[in-house]
Amino acid sequence: MTKYTSKHFYLEKVSKGIYAAIAKDGSGSVGNAGFIDLGGKTIIFDTFNTQQAAEDLRNLAENITNQPVSWVVNSHWHGDHIRGNQVFKNCNIVSSQTTLQKMKENHPQRMAKQKEDLTGLNHYLESLIEQRKSSPDLNLNNKINFLREIAISLPTLELVLPQYTFNEEFTIYGTERTAVLMALGEGHSYCDSILYLPEDEIIFMADLLFVATHPSFFPESNPSHWESILNKVMSFEIQKAIPGHGPIGTKEDLAKLMNYIKELKMI
Repeated sequence: MTKYTSKHFYLEKVSKGIYAAIAKDGSGSVGNAGFIDLGGKTIIFDTFNTQQAAEDLRNLAENITNQPVSWVVNSHWHGDHIRGNQVFKNCNIVSSQTTLQKMKENHPQRMAKQKEDLTGLNHYLESLIEQRKSSPDLNLNNKINFLREIAISLPTLELVLPQYTFNEEFTIYGTERTAVLMALGEGHSYCDSILYLPEDEIIFMADLLFVATHPSFFPESNPSHWESILNKVMSFEIQKAIPGHGPIGTKEDLAKLMNYIKELKMI
């Protein structure tokens, strides 16, 4: 159905009332997101890299659940999971305390610098478009489309911070199901949070899980602790796992990533 589509992501029904928004290449999303109808409450999990992608997510969530968004979760501080927050200003936005701290420390300066260099970005886009005339390439197309979405977002982009934080767990109750947020400490980022739906055995892993794509490691990443986190989550009852990047996975994908990190540490 047309009203359930977006140029920024593929919407996939994971189970009744549970949807994953899987990022499309060359769009304004970059990372995955999703939403859950708890019964009387709708939760958004992560808000993409641009407000235009986030607007599609909110519209689809409210159309499908037939109720306004109540809560928004920021899994970690990286831009592709929080830069759409302004679309949810009137909602309850929650993250770990560390995620809020890192957002405050990093994003004001980053956003200001990008806004100041908008002219430079547009010149760079023009050069890529000219380059594409002589060498048509899917990766180049995706890069151009991605940068166009950034250019569209920057003039009105603003940093909207979570109003609520937690240190270890935060539970949201609905009439149909329960959502348990867990801050699991350093792994992919300084602090990574997951959302677990125990009644459904479904988990939103954000960037603690990559499926069918190479995981991203940064100077802040802690591979040893990341491996420990995955080992802990393996003890949960899980039927489906929504990663931060890549298609919907299963517990087997957690085991694959855990083993991959273990092998990397041995090199």
